[in-house]
Amino acid sequence: MMEPKQIIESIKETMPVVKSVYFVGCGASKAELYPGKYFLEANAKEIRAGHYTANEFLYAAPAAVDETAIVITCSLGGNTPETVAASKKAMELGAKVIAITHAEDSPLAKHAHYVIVHGFEKNYAAKLEKMTNVLSLAVEILNQYEGYVHYHKMQEGFSKIYGLIEMAVSFVLPPAQEFARDYKDAPIIYVMSSGATQEVAYSFSICLLMEMQWINSGSFHTGEFFHGPFEIVDKDVPFILLMNEGRTRALDSRALDFLNRFQAKTTVLDGKDFGVGSELPSPVAEYFNPMVLAAVLRVYAEQLSIARSHPLTKRRYMWKLEY
Repeated sequence: MMEPKQIIESIKETMPVVKSVYFVGCGASKAELYPGKYFLEANAKEIRAGHYTANEFLYAAPAAVDETAIVITCSLGGNTPETVAASKKAMELGAKVIAITHAEDSPLAKHAHYVIVHGFEKNYAAKLEKMTNVLSLAVEILNQYEGYVHYHKMQEGFSKIYGLIEMAVSFVLPPAQEFARDYKDAPIIYVMSSGATQEVAYSFSICLLMEMQWINSGSFHTGEFFHGPFEIVDKDVPFILLMNEGRTRALDSRALDFLNRFQAKTTVLDGKDFGVGSELPSPVAEYFNPMVLAAVLRVYAEQLSIARSHPLTKRRYMWKLEY
């Protein structure tokens, strides 16, 4: 299998100009695509970036999906029907398609020009290989087509991120167990963040809480908190706040101040506490917040499932009904 750098080098041989990059997936995989989109949108001056749920991409593909576009699709098992169909659609429209999956022989892998197979079971770092590979592809696209001044700092970040993840999860079990005891009977839990971590909050809300624990939840950007959601703040309302190390930290801090002001039941997971700022180069550290915080959140979800005697694999509808 080719590495991200090799894949983009190969694409550039036949596609000298890239005008747009689209990140396409469903659920958790869609969320894991977001850091790549966020990075590209933040740094590219010419290349446009889009982020789509697969079925919308299938039925309402952007006009810019053509022979000047790269489409990156994601599915853990590689058999999500909507994502497979979207990948096929992108190829039909002339785009170069890169699939990222854990299953080498999956339908998704068979409907793409290039495939990256990532790990999952080995450890918590392996569970973040998908997200990290997506970010790496975005960095390579930017650097090879436009140039990127902090390219070498990003490579340093990639060389350290998996070790940082394992270090972070090594000491969060006690607070995760406390969280599980406190929240196992919560009727609803809200989750929020900003920047590259925005969709980690979204994914934890819709996948880990709603899908895997059947707990009502909602997620929102900390920048939007004061434009509606803050009206439900009360001392008995549970919030999880994912704080970023980087440019959007001010948004997260403002939200935290308000939650503390009214004594909300707030669980704060801060990238700064897990070495994002101290262990990674400062100009690029913000792009690695989501990997570390997603891994820590996984520990929290696992402990919540134990406290509730509700395995993360338990479903009522998914994989059991036609829908």
